[in-house]
Amino acid sequence: MTWFIFALLTALAVASQDAWVKKWFSHLTAYEMFVYPLAYALPLTAITLVFVPIPDLDKVFWASFLASIPLNAVPFVLYMKAIKASPLSLTLPYLAFTPVFMIATGYLFLGEIPDQWGILGIAAVCIGSYVLNIQSGQRSVWDPFRAMGRETGSRIMLLVAFIFSFSAVIGKLAILHSSVMFFQMAFFTVLSLILILLFMGMRTISVKKICRMPVKGSIAGILLYCHILFHGYAISLAKAAYMISVKRLSILFGVIYGGMVFGEDNIFIRFAGAFLMFLGTALILLKAG
Repeated sequence: MTWFIFALLTALAVASQDAWVKKWFSHLTAYEMFVYPLAYALPLTAITLVFVPIPDLDKVFWASFLASIPLNAVPFVLYMKAIKASPLSLTLPYLAFTPVFMIATGYLFLGEIPDQWGILGIAAVCIGSYVLNIQSGQRSVWDPFRAMGRETGSRIMLLVAFIFSFSAVIGKLAILHSSVMFFQMAFFTVLSLILILLFMGMRTISVKKICRMPVKGSIAGILLYCHILFHGYAISLAKAAYMISVKRLSILFGVIYGGMVFGEDNIFIRFAGAFLMFLGTALILLKAG
């Protein structure tokens, strides 16, 4: 059960980073919010990489490594846009759709077809998303669906979940053709450098702003570093789909943060919806064939 512990720690690190970034950096642009954790985690990943042995690297590794850059860069930026635009409790739960989408990516890459447990899990996720959007005083059963349409952050996060269903599979492939520590540290060192330089060139980030809050930035960087480390070991020890399902407990942690830290409304209803969505992913990934 070592993988489960690492996956649970990953979920906690993800939710904690989201809440920390939203609390202290939401006055910045989405690009600056995105770069803050990367910039402060970069020294940690780069220093760690120096001490990691370089394994034999084949064509599969390099193809997976290169494909992982856009498959992670794009959703990470969209991720920050989502949590900046809408409450955590109305954005993070849509990450539950990642393992749902992984049914399709699993079929494309592995030829897997959902059984009755998979269908039940999909239904639970859909019901959870409905419950998530229930508001007091609603007059129609269609109101939650209309609310889902109004929430920009929810729509963005749904797209993020779809892209992550590919990046999780490709990242696991790269780890299998190298090592956990080498891929995780090398990939995030390269990704961070590319994005920081790119955004600086596009003038979408301000270096002065990034250096303005070193203590808060360092905490964001440490949380991201923990996320990187725990994710790598968890996904290397278990099937990717299983690991992602446990990682999505970050949804529940995120909803709790939304209520405790930001005082978001209807938190109990949203928590119930988030739990149903997670339950659906658990059924799909733990019981489905």
